[in-house]
Amino acid sequence: MSGDAAPPTDTGYDEWVASLGDGGYYLACPDGHGSLPPRRVCPECGSDDLTERDLPETGAVETFTEQHVAAPAFADDVPYVTAVVEFGPVRLTGVVRGVDAADVEIGQRVTVDATDHDGSGRALVVFRPA
Repeated sequence: MSGDAAPPTDTGYDEWVASLGDGGYYLACPDGHGSLPPRRVCPECGSDDLTERDLPETGAVETFTEQHVAAPAFADDVPYVTAVVEFGPVRLTGVVRGVDAADVEIGQRVTVDATDHDGSGRALVVFRPA
């Protein structure tokens, strides 16, 4: 690959992450199963008839973990919380912002967004208290 080549992208995923700033979306099949891009078929039933649906405005924290030792890119952020949040038929994983780590709770309502974590242009999925 030449030095002039554009960096690779995760076609479908990058667009999905960018959409989170406007509320985001998920993919739904006719049976109502939800999945996240990039998908070409429903992982539940195999249907290739997928349509974009708006994510619910808020989701509920299903589980979380507080990080005290982090990868170098997140070393300045510790402690921080990584959570799995249910937004209707899909679950998203991201970092909780805007609340002390000790105040995150199962069932807590949050919104989703994406931010440029370290100035690299790579998006980070974030949750904030609703």
